[in-house]
Amino acid sequence: MAQFSVHEAKTNLSRLIAEALAGGEVVIARGNVPVVRLVPVTARGRRCFGLLKGKIKIDAGFDEPLPEDELKGWDLA
Repeated sequence: MAQFSVHEAKTNLSRLIAEALAGGEVVIARGNVPVVRLVPVTARGRRCFGLLKGKIKIDAGFDEPLPEDELKGWDLA
């Protein structure tokens, strides 16, 4: 584990990012107290539109007005 002061981290940020991306553990400290760990962000997968097509069904009454007793539970003021 490599530990750097805030000043060292600001001065060598590009190098520390490269080290973290290579799998190294980079810790930034205030004084001798570790406060932040620099880690790579895991990439999110791409969204596939239409992936759930045919798997979700919306009830025929979805757009119907709510019954009075249910409307009373909502604060519509």
